[in-house]
Amino acid sequence: MNFTTIAVLGAGAMGSGIAQLLAQYGFTVNLCDKNPQILRESAANIRQRLDSQAQRGHLTEDQLNSARSALQTVQSLSEACTADLIIEAVPEQIELKKNLFAEIDRAAPANAFLASNTSGLDIDQLAAATERAERVIGMHFFNPPPRMPLVEIARGKATSDATFDAVHTLARQLGKTPISVSNSPGFAVNRILFPMINEAIYALAEGVASAKDIDRAMCLGADHPLGPLALADFVGLDITLDILDALERDLKSDKYRACPLLRGKVARGELGRKTGRGFFSYS
Repeated sequence: MNFTTIAVLGAGAMGSGIAQLLAQYGFTVNLCDKNPQILRESAANIRQRLDSQAQRGHLTEDQLNSARSALQTVQSLSEACTADLIIEAVPEQIELKKNLFAEIDRAAPANAFLASNTSGLDIDQLAAATERAERVIGMHFFNPPPRMPLVEIARGKATSDATFDAVHTLARQLGKTPISVSNSPGFAVNRILFPMINEAIYALAEGVASAKDIDRAMCLGADHPLGPLALADFVGLDITLDILDALERDLKSDKYRACPLLRGKVARGELGRKTGRGFFSYS
């Protein structure tokens, strides 16, 4: 299956990055968000990032113009879903995603594939919201999608070989390394990564070391490129909390229970880089 037009639903950080990546590789992209302001800001940010890449010599003028013209923004779900593949990139909330998949199923052509950028929610639940379970799959990009080389591909019980092969091929076309993961909570990366982040938050809450020194310890002592607290700020503390809550719920283990310090920060609106304050301050 050779995709030509791909819809990306959700114009937040992940949706924006996925749309940019697809446009850079020559796919027509329908970027959709129900919030017109978010959609405008996302499109402007994508164009700014493309311009920046061109200025640094990473894109030719022809490549820049091609990517810019490939990106289309739409608010209508029915208009967005006139595509060969629809990639959902809305927040990590299972009911939200299930409702959206039901809407996509009604709006998209019968031969379209449906992918979720979920980082570890149940693909079978999403597929069950549709009448095309064999064409539903997980395709998890990492932030920022244009730069991070990994894509986790998770198939549900009904996902066909043709669906898996089509998405696997697309990931390679985008210059990514796809890995196959089971439809298990958190897949591979988040199942390992977020408990580590949570433990770093507990270490901070219990006074083991300062935030700066906890991150310094993991960078210098474990060769991590970015400390766990700075990474949580980058991901977003609200998203971090959503992922931990999902792991605790779906794996039925309190070892994934989010640290109260994290819950407090989210309740106060201290969500990391996007709000200017999380475990560190950004100005």
